[in-house]
Amino acid sequence: METFASMTVDGQRVYGMLHTPDTPAPVGGHPSVLMLHGFTGSRSADHRLFPLLSRYLVRLGIASLRIDFRGSGDSEGDFSEMTVTREVEDAHAAMAYLRRQPGIDPERAMLLGFSLGGMVAALAAPDVRPHRLALWAPALPEVMLPHLRGGLMPSAISDFGGWPLGRAFLQELPRLKPLEAAGRWGGVARVFHGDADRSVPPEMGVRYARALGCDAVGIPGANHTFDSLGAVEMLHRETARFLAGD
Repeated sequence: METFASMTVDGQRVYGMLHTPDTPAPVGGHPSVLMLHGFTGSRSADHRLFPLLSRYLVRLGIASLRIDFRGSGDSEGDFSEMTVTREVEDAHAAMAYLRRQPGIDPERAMLLGFSLGGMVAALAAPDVRPHRLALWAPALPEVMLPHLRGGLMPSAISDFGGWPLGRAFLQELPRLKPLEAAGRWGGVARVFHGDADRSVPPEMGVRYARALGCDAVGIPGANHTFDSLGAVEMLHRETARFLAGD
């Protein structure tokens, strides 16, 4: 079953899609996963990576919630207001929403973050305490620093290919410590990274895996958005295996 999801964060609506298995929930409820998209993304992610994974997972008895961060997709707010800290707040609200849904096991709610959403997931993990944590091509703050043209902080809004990128987003980047947050969390995790990723180098995924004390799974030949049918098939299969407890 697929149902529209809605929650409020600081007076703004966050919208998403909740996928739940059609089979009866086991005692205690279904396991589930909250999916967090990347920079300028949406709850569909690139070439429908998230909805396709959600429909794969329901066949395994795993529910999922895909959200649009505030200022992205269909959610309220403007992209110029977007910061990583605001997205962490959205993740907190969405995890609370997921855990209180009928038929969901609140103790087995997991977290998946893609690219900048991977950084958000790592930062949120110590507080939201996911049952498991999956990171797809997780970014570190330094990957965004080239947006500081000439090393200077813009006075207000930058035009990022038609996206109004706010000064606050860039200001907070040096203060973010996702690897430290990942190390504090200390739960069960796995990192998935394309070995041909030029947007977020695979070495960043390795650094996350070291901080988490977990495996890093390389997707052969895959770029940042896993742009081949073979890469998507492997990414979905291996992610589903991990979320199912393998």
